[in-house]
Amino acid sequence: MNYFIQRFTLLICFILITSCNESKNTEDTKVTEPKITSVDIAIINGTILDGTDKEAYKANIYINNDTLTYIGNLTNPNLKIGKTIDAKGNFVSPGFIDLHAHGNPLKTPDFENFLAMGVTTIALGQDGSSVSTKNLKSYLDEVNEQNLGVNIIEFVGHGTLRHLAGIGNKSDITPTELDSLKSLLRQQLKYTYGLSTGLEYTPGLFAKENELLALAEVVGEQDKLIMSHMRNEDDEALIASIKELAAQGKHARVHIAHLKSVYGKGKERAHQILDTIKHIRKSGIQLSADLYPYMASYTGISIVFPEWSKTPQQFEIAKRDRREELETFIRNKVNLRNGPEATLLGSAPYTGKTLAEAAKEKNKPFEKFLIEDLGPQGSSGAYFVMDKELQETLVQDDLVGICSDGSKTGHHPRGHGTFAKIIESYVVQDSLLTLEQAVQKMTGYAADILKLKNRGLLKEGYKADIIIFNPKNVQAPADYVNPHQLSRGFDKVLVNGKLVRDNENLATELSGRALLPE
Repeated sequence: MNYFIQRFTLLICFILITSCNESKNTEDTKVTEPKITSVDIAIINGTILDGTDKEAYKANIYINNDTLTYIGNLTNPNLKIGKTIDAKGNFVSPGFIDLHAHGNPLKTPDFENFLAMGVTTIALGQDGSSVSTKNLKSYLDEVNEQNLGVNIIEFVGHGTLRHLAGIGNKSDITPTELDSLKSLLRQQLKYTYGLSTGLEYTPGLFAKENELLALAEVVGEQDKLIMSHMRNEDDEALIASIKELAAQGKHARVHIAHLKSVYGKGKERAHQILDTIKHIRKSGIQLSADLYPYMASYTGISIVFPEWSKTPQQFEIAKRDRREELETFIRNKVNLRNGPEATLLGSAPYTGKTLAEAAKEKNKPFEKFLIEDLGPQGSSGAYFVMDKELQETLVQDDLVGICSDGSKTGHHPRGHGTFAKIIESYVVQDSLLTLEQAVQKMTGYAADILKLKNRGLLKEGYKADIIIFNPKNVQAPADYVNPHQLSRGFDKVLVNGKLVRDNENLATELSGRALLPE
């Protein structure tokens, strides 16, 4: 009998202890609702994509001023709400961040092309070219006086610094000139997120290793980023270009702008490129990359001219003294880049014509047309030089983010379609990315690359840059013939807590800002 009493007593104790622990655990995990009495905007019934790899979940979002106040469900019956947005049946995510964009905020401040594809922040001052002023703070103040549609962050251009320092296209610079470059960079980095280089363009192509490494040290002092259009994107030179950038990465964070392999092909080549980057990262260098979802690049026609003929002065000498060599180089270069039919000119009077068509109109071989009618500064163009399988393999890797490399005025669909095309083509149609993966690349990961504080995530205390959309409705109609068609499907776009685009209607008063590094 004593044995049964003892066992019964132990069982009762076990039940009591378990009950107490469950009560304590329930108490510990109970979320205390904040004492919020009013909000400016409540976004209800949406499915949240928070900008991380976390699976989408249901929740409401509450905004005061420009900041996300709470994510959850406020049950206070007396809560005062200024505006309610019902997101039922839609996803709610951070606004997209374009890692590499172009444009002049003093000329096209609304940047509606970006808003229409869900972009709320763009990074300007790219490819080594930024606004040419030593007083960058004054310029940014002027930008903030505009009716800005998106947030803008600036990079300072390496080529621009060379011009401001009076160095221009010199190859061998003196220690005094290098000190001048470093001083200018150190000053302008206070207002920018890093240094951009365009080593395939003048004057960046004249920069030698000692110059780039010295500037990288200055960038690293302020924990900023080097955003590089690398020296050569042709397939046989690509790995060497990556390694050149990686050497700068010993001093500062480094980033490959619009990663591509010109006339490289296939998954295997893509994995070789990715393996190179990952090997560099394993050595401790912070190297990242982005790309855009189009198989044609877009840049000045100088890309097909040799280095010794790119400036106006060099070009005149090359025409006079090295004409046959110049023609041969251009002919071989264009043919290697899939021929004159694969170059679509984007500047008047040849806009929308291929190089082959324009040359035929002049009754000339294309190399003579380029020399006699255009010259290296005479046009921009789209170049169909990338391989779909290779580029789509790159985009699926976690270390590759997204950029448009586009603008409101450029004659390439990437400026109006990039981020919508990622959703429409890579998520909905081809399932190359999950929706969570795509959104993370375009929000949280982009913010992490830039060290952009308090943006890129749906998180309490973060700025309310928010988009609401149904991925099945997202479309990117822009094409190479009509590149300025706005994207569709991003029904509501909020920038800094203000609804600036509502069902394709642009607000009169916009709320973008020129952002300074913190």
